[in-house]
Amino acid sequence: MDNQVTYENVSTGSSQGQAGTDAIDASSTKGANGPVTLKEYYRLVKPGIIYSNLMTAFAGYWVAAKWEVDWLHLFMTMLGTALVMAGGTVLNNYLDREMDAKMERTQNRALPSGRLSANFVLWFGIILGTIGLGVLYLGAHSPLATLMGLLGLFFYVWIYTAWFKRTSVWSTFVGAISGAVPPLIGYCAVSGNIDLGAILVFLFLFLWQPPHFWALGIRRMEEYRAAGFPLLPVVRGTFVTKISMVRYVVLLVPVTVMLTAYGYVGTIFLIVSTILGLTWVFMSVKGFKANGEAEIVWAKRMFLFSLLYLTLLSILMVIDTTAKI
Repeated sequence: MDNQVTYENVSTGSSQGQAGTDAIDASSTKGANGPVTLKEYYRLVKPGIIYSNLMTAFAGYWVAAKWEVDWLHLFMTMLGTALVMAGGTVLNNYLDREMDAKMERTQNRALPSGRLSANFVLWFGIILGTIGLGVLYLGAHSPLATLMGLLGLFFYVWIYTAWFKRTSVWSTFVGAISGAVPPLIGYCAVSGNIDLGAILVFLFLFLWQPPHFWALGIRRMEEYRAAGFPLLPVVRGTFVTKISMVRYVVLLVPVTVMLTAYGYVGTIFLIVSTILGLTWVFMSVKGFKANGEAEIVWAKRMFLFSLLYLTLLSILMVIDTTAKI
């Protein structure tokens, strides 16, 4: 569930020292800089992460349904998934608040700037996640999808955000596990079991994430370094990061081929995914020649291409899903 955008340390500063069990009142949503707007509440759930992951959840659902869709069930599955992810991203904001204050691109958010209280954000995240799990269980009638949502939430908030993200370069790998859960939720809501199709849609998003986020990490490396995040480019350098990126991108190609080989999607998906996959491999290898400002330009292109790759293939996964015979 998007997974890892920042890498920061938990601090025990004054914001954590505030009364954790105080009732939420008007002061919870007001800081020294004035009242919080609805737009800032909207940003608190990181809508970009929600939309991109919901797109993959929809694709996973559709692949499992094979065009035989119960629209109410689909709606409940997407609603529950979105709320679980929103709960995770809000709790991510809660845990990351003090380190967000150290980064230029995040320091003006409502929580690190003090316009929202930490206590309010904590309970907001817990409530969203709980409602989301309830919708998956009672609305989508899927205990397995609910379990996947719970595991994804646990990995994202506690294993990734609260632990690895603050201590290890392996945080991106761990975060990719939780980030690959949305298509698994969608798939399992229909199938009711974890079969090869579930594994393949999981691997598709799991392998996509590290090169996507490391490209961002290279672009923002000095910001991450200043904030003390143990991101791979910061700790090991860009050369080692590029080698790791190539490994993941190369593995994506056979995974997308297997989706067609085992009858989940058709030939159109096979052709486009192979072309895009090989193009991404070529772009990744080309990055070894880039240094200085050219490296930043390369990283930006890699980041944007990764978004294009995910969007197009998620759409094609739906359009070219093999119909049930």
